[in-house]
Amino acid sequence: MKFTLQTSDIHSKARAGTLETAHGNILTPIFMPVGTAGTVKGVHQHELKEQIKAQIILGNTYHLYLRPGLDTIRGAGGLHRFNSWDRPILTDSGGYQVYSLTEVRKIREEGVTFRSHIDGSKHLFTPENVMDTQRIIGADIIMAFDECTPYPCDYRYAKDSIDMTHRWLQRCCERFDNTEPLYGYEQSLFPIVQGSVYKDLREKSAEVIASYGRDGNAIGGLSVGEPAEEMYAMTEVVNNILPRDKPRYLMGVGTPINILENIALGIDMFDCVMPTRNARNGMLFTRKGIINIKNKKWADDFSPIDADSDLATDLFYSKSYLRHLIHSKELLGAQIATLHNLRFYMWLVEEARNKILEGTFYEWKNSMVKQLGERL
Repeated sequence: MKFTLQTSDIHSKARAGTLETAHGNILTPIFMPVGTAGTVKGVHQHELKEQIKAQIILGNTYHLYLRPGLDTIRGAGGLHRFNSWDRPILTDSGGYQVYSLTEVRKIREEGVTFRSHIDGSKHLFTPENVMDTQRIIGADIIMAFDECTPYPCDYRYAKDSIDMTHRWLQRCCERFDNTEPLYGYEQSLFPIVQGSVYKDLREKSAEVIASYGRDGNAIGGLSVGEPAEEMYAMTEVVNNILPRDKPRYLMGVGTPINILENIALGIDMFDCVMPTRNARNGMLFTRKGIINIKNKKWADDFSPIDADSDLATDLFYSKSYLRHLIHSKELLGAQIATLHNLRFYMWLVEEARNKILEGTFYEWKNSMVKQLGERL
């Protein structure tokens, strides 16, 4: 994998770059639609390419490990062949999912013992077998196994957690470096900075992660309930330490405003379930603000979902029609809303990149932030 930094914004730390992988190039900053179980819910692969214009999608190690299982994925020749997606894939390590299973998991130095949310069966994730699992899944970018701390989190717990995450990282790197990819193309391992909202812990973790010299680096443990100002502060602290010539991935973030503000702080890669999950509940993101399509005010509004969006030209569906579908619980309603929200997120990062290249990002970002949070 190769990352080329093309230009930086003169009024912020925003960057435009190109990330080269075995399954194609990625123009950054980039948003990655979340395909947890090998699919972006309700969206065909050709729609991801042609309408949403996704360049890379995300899969989840925990969910794919449980279902369909590693034997099936390996038998297919890896996730790319299993789900017929020929562009880049990133897999997270399952650490966040294990973190969310508070009542059914136990964290030890060896790894994490947890019970499946599907059938209650008992499993163990270790740094070593998580590397093996991600080799089998075959993603272009794979994540180190870490512990994601909750918010709020006391200082002692956060410190002990990053120390263990760093020990796990050493084990991940040893296993990764002593094994080979299974499907004839290279994979890249990204370590993850942790440290909750404590500046000194974030600095320490960023220094450790940077010292490994991997192809890219990630920032985890944010967007877990902390105020946005804390997220931005920790991102800025970490980005001052992480190497400038490597891509920076902020995991699980976030709202359109969060994405723009973190691009301004030097983040290159994002993922979040928000555009897809909120779409299924009738929340739509547009350039002028947020629409709750369930509201009665849209019942007789026959204008496009987002009149300024190129997706409106692609879909030709009105707010009134989409509201009818959502209220009727028709599957097409969730599908249209999902297509719209994902295309909007992709437009947002594409436009951010264009503005960085033009040298007008900072002013544009500030004007967009004022609009994006409005409730329409």
